[in-house]
Amino acid sequence: MYFMPLVVFKELKQKGVAENVIVKGYELYSQEMINLHFGQGLDIYWHQGKKNPSVPEYLQMCAYKTGTLARLSVRLSVLMSGGTDVQIEKLGRFAEALGVAFQIQDDLLNITGDTLGKGGSGEDIHEGKRSLMVIHSLTQATPTNRQRLIDILAMKTEDPKLIAEAIDLMKQTKSIDYSVQVAQDIVKKAWSEVETLLPDTPAKQKLKVFASFLIERKV
Repeated sequence: MYFMPLVVFKELKQKGVAENVIVKGYELYSQEMINLHFGQGLDIYWHQGKKNPSVPEYLQMCAYKTGTLARLSVRLSVLMSGGTDVQIEKLGRFAEALGVAFQIQDDLLNITGDTLGKGGSGEDIHEGKRSLMVIHSLTQATPTNRQRLIDILAMKTEDPKLIAEAIDLMKQTKSIDYSVQVAQDIVKKAWSEVETLLPDTPAKQKLKVFASFLIERKV
């Protein structure tokens, strides 16, 4: 999947698309692939418990890891459609924001299901993942609860009771509610920045509905 844009660039070049557009496409692709792998590396590093990142660091990681694929797809689409540099960047940032909100919602769904344990809900806790809920809880919990949450994450446990305990610690600090609000705020802000950029069409309304769906989905 990561290499498909290169195939498309080759085909577009053969069809006579301007050389400067193809070169710009390669530049965008290279930049985003670097971002993607950097974000994935950070996520894995944090999983190993080597650092408890801050909320801004987590959001930046998501922008690199999850936001990159959405941002790259949109930036290339706008470029190949003859869009301006302003449209490329603004719509790219909108797509990135949706990617970040999607990641937060994905992490929320992981700990709010019915079946706890490896392969089910709570898999992120088993992996020791530093999700937004975990990061927020670590900053709000009492010293004792903070250390307990860190200890459970370090165990890489499959025990449903321990996973449930970790989730309860996050609920005590209202970290789940906090994360829901962050995801909603990200989408709301992102939409406000592109709403005037897009003409009033059925496609625009569908895009708005899609953005809302990403943070309201249950699967």
